[in-house]
Amino acid sequence: MTTTTTTEAKLLTADDLLRLYREGVRGELIRGVLCETMASGQEHGEIVMNLGIEMGKFIKPRKLGRLMGSDAGVWLDRDPDTVREPDIAFFSAEKVPEGRRVTGYAEVAPDIVVEVTSPSDSRREVHDKAHMWLGHGVQLVWVVHPETRTVDVHMSDGSVTTLAQDDTLDGHDVLPGFSCPVSAVFDT
Repeated sequence: MTTTTTTEAKLLTADDLLRLYREGVRGELIRGVLCETMASGQEHGEIVMNLGIEMGKFIKPRKLGRLMGSDAGVWLDRDPDTVREPDIAFFSAEKVPEGRRVTGYAEVAPDIVVEVTSPSDSRREVHDKAHMWLGHGVQLVWVVHPETRTVDVHMSDGSVTTLAQDDTLDGHDVLPGFSCPVSAVFDT
């Protein structure tokens, strides 16, 4: 007689992910499955800070909203839960009012998401990730490619434009008036 046992992996929740983070486990939750992430290196971190500083200099004095880094997390789906970590997320003041304390994950989609690619990311993977963000209501996704020193601008209408170092990144109608030379993103 043969006995067969099947074990289903237990799907994790957003609360489980917060608990794991406190225990030193870092990652995203995709449909209840933990996808651990690793530190991306100095160049990645410098690019995130460069663009975060440029955005912050524009957003903060005008009180246009809030910027968040990757470890903040955005809760996109429930049952099973999905929590993703954009490198930078901008939430308009209408979505996340100033002074409102949020101790867990953001539960609304950001207005702008920035993803900085790592050498192991394929262009297809980051393109799919940008479309995932747009599918959850993000209006503008900037995908930064350190290897080519370019930025792909994904708009909510499905259009994609690639900017080179001599071009200017702007906030379109999502963050009107914001502009930044693409070269400033890569200044290290």
